[in-house]
Amino acid sequence: MSIPALANTQFPDYSGPAKSGSAAARQDSTKTQQTGASAQLSDEQLAQVQKLKTRDREVRAHEQAHLSAAGGLATGGAHFQYVTGPDGVRYATGGDVGIDTSEVSGNPQATLAKADTIRRAALAPAQPSGQDLSVAGQASAMAAKARAELLKSQQTPNSGQHLNVRA
Repeated sequence: MSIPALANTQFPDYSGPAKSGSAAARQDSTKTQQTGASAQLSDEQLAQVQKLKTRDREVRAHEQAHLSAAGGLATGGAHFQYVTGPDGVRYATGGDVGIDTSEVSGNPQATLAKADTIRRAALAPAQPSGQDLSVAGQASAMAAKARAELLKSQQTPNSGQHLNVRA
């Protein structure tokens, strides 16, 4: 499941601070450079940074909703697509979470339960994407197939039974 990326806005690349000194010193240096860079940004660039921060929060919350609802069906953590903002910070603009969507071979009851979990995970975010809706639809189809298999297995065939009626 994934969400669409922010429009293809181009941002300058940022190579980051020099790699010298302790980690704390590098972190302080980065904060100073970013704060200094923020002070030097134009109003337009500051607006871009604000949009990127908002998008980053939305993307991370969206993918976390998928992960939380997917439980053990998640095939790993969330993967993000990033863009570097005019302030030199990387912001998530898109993402996805891998989910095992295979049927449980020979077990329609387990497949039905799995399909329900997949559907819940796909629809977990407040605003599901088109891809999320597609995955939910596929999970619904998988559930319908599993229900049909369950019904078929629960029906008792009458082919081996004969009534003897004497007149």
